[in-house]
Amino acid sequence: MDDSLRVSILSEALPYIQSFSGRKIVVKYGGSIMEDEKLKKAFFRDIALLSSVGVCPVVIHGGGPEINRWLNKLEISPKFDNGLRVTDEKTMEIVEMVLMGRVNKQIVRGINKTGSLAVGISGLDGNLIQSRELGDGSHGLVGEVTQINPELLDPLIAKGYIPVISSIGSTADGISHNINADFVAGEVAAAINAEKLILLTDTPGILKERDNPNSLAKQINLKEARKFIEKNIVSNGMLPKTECCIRALAQGVKAAHIIDGRIEHSLLLEIFTNSGIGTMINA
Repeated sequence: MDDSLRVSILSEALPYIQSFSGRKIVVKYGGSIMEDEKLKKAFFRDIALLSSVGVCPVVIHGGGPEINRWLNKLEISPKFDNGLRVTDEKTMEIVEMVLMGRVNKQIVRGINKTGSLAVGISGLDGNLIQSRELGDGSHGLVGEVTQINPELLDPLIAKGYIPVISSIGSTADGISHNINADFVAGEVAAAINAEKLILLTDTPGILKERDNPNSLAKQINLKEARKFIEKNIVSNGMLPKTECCIRALAQGVKAAHIIDGRIEHSLLLEIFTNSGIGTMINA
């Protein structure tokens, strides 16, 4: 890249940096990006850069592949029903160990190595994520969010720390739940009045035509997003992600983005360039 192009990129980013300085952005980190060392390092640097220019990032993560690896090591067969992990008590112990102890601290360590200050917490800390059993309980200890306690996050964000949150919640009785990280991200974004919710995925974004990667919907509104669901254009794994974005927007989040985390620095490309890289949903 020649010097003139570098300067042009910085110049294009300037108004976005000014616009989002001091604003909160919630990023859901997951998918294959968590398995690729190059993509992981790029993500950590992107989060550090956002923080360095005054943006207030909050990271929510899952960790399905790592959970599966540890279940296999312990000779416990992973079970899924309609895309959701069936989580009995023994599996929940592994989920807590992996998400709270291993994956969370790997992310914190990676961000801190860039010179930024990340703090790892789980939904159990300070009753950050309160939950209840999902549906009829057929998935075991899989839960859904009932309430987010932003009082734990506000002082950390105000002091310039980057919260890194594992997607585990609990009931008032202290029963832990494994919760879909996309929905946790959406509820956290709404609770802290975030400017943006960004979901890093293994897809280009929302497609206008199913299975046609060249039909990316760059920008749509809530009404259009709902129509995509009604017409079954959005389905399978993209359905809960789109529903999560719709719910977050309905609760006051300014914009929600579904972007391809397999592209290096996709987070910065979406936030700081005119063209963006994924799908942006506006209210």
